[in-house]
Amino acid sequence: MAEGRWTQAIELPRADRPALRGGPRRASALGPQERLAALLGGRDAALACEELALRARADLDAGRTREAALELRIALEAALAELEAWRGRADVDERIAELRDQRGTVGDAANAALRGGLSPETIETVDRVLGRGEAAIRARAAAAG
Repeated sequence: MAEGRWTQAIELPRADRPALRGGPRRASALGPQERLAALLGGRDAALACEELALRARADLDAGRTREAALELRIALEAALAELEAWRGRADVDERIAELRDQRGTVGDAANAALRGGLSPETIETVDRVLGRGEAAIRARAAAAG
């Protein structure tokens, strides 16, 4: 559109977001704009596990499953170390325990990635565990807010 190559455009109505557990405060804490403002304003710090999880998600979404499995292994270890400081806040303890239980599964997926391609079941596992890691990171951000 910016270069004038489009001849038509329509504006889609914004879909209502489903209510998040925890009410408006939590919904606000999880908003991307609020998160960015907290990072830029120095009210919160970006964790290494956040960057690693973003990279793993981008690779998984792009079909680079081997890379995603390898990145997930490092993201998981970083999350387990970095989230320790947030124990006792919100439901971070439960999420850390859940992630810790997935260490072996994630290690198996990463080892399979080193040997070659991943099975559809392993790709599904990588996606599931990555989603749980992303949820833990969001829980930490909500607790920080």
